[in-house]
Amino acid sequence: MNKLLYVIVAIVAGAIGFFVFQKATILPQPEHALYYKEVREVKPFQLTDHHNQAFTNENLADKWTWIFLGYTSCPDVCPTTLQELNFVYDDLKAISANTQILLVSADPNRDTPEKLAQYIAYFNEEFIALTAGHGELFPFARNLGLMYAINGPEDDNADKNNYLVDHSASLVLVNPQGNIAAIFKPRQALGVLPTIDGEKLVSDFAKIVKLAE
Repeated sequence: MNKLLYVIVAIVAGAIGFFVFQKATILPQPEHALYYKEVREVKPFQLTDHHNQAFTNENLADKWTWIFLGYTSCPDVCPTTLQELNFVYDDLKAISANTQILLVSADPNRDTPEKLAQYIAYFNEEFIALTAGHGELFPFARNLGLMYAINGPEDDNADKNNYLVDHSASLVLVNPQGNIAAIFKPRQALGVLPTIDGEKLVSDFAKIVKLAE
């Protein structure tokens, strides 16, 4: 009886393995994203959204979530990326209606929820902006594979609120189970602003969603 049970288990396991292998080899694979076949966990976190409400792992459940690290005083990469996300937002939602886009501020000293609310609404009223102190923010960003650094003014007499923040320009995609599914890196060229290609983003997103079905 035990031998028969082992045989049945082996057959079922083999069938499942074959199905997974067949699915992975037949379905189109993402071409532009760093796609994790073994998803990475998003560790517990608590941020504050632009409505002054708590935002945690629970808010990632049952949604495809795009996360971008930036700040409202960013002169170039942030507005360009958010505008591109706005351009393709309807296309992303056509692939999966349960899609959300998050801007996580890397500048909590200046980016209050009120300031974030005004800023994010300029791009799309459905986008969500988030903030937290560096003690919460830095490990959250690092967990996602993103980094940031505050560049304060070198002159001691300079305005302490006038500074830039170096930050990753990549987009992180979190799946409906709340795990990191992929990272989309911007186009890089010497002397050219690093930007996300919206068409490639949409193309790979469709493939990733299909692979997850």
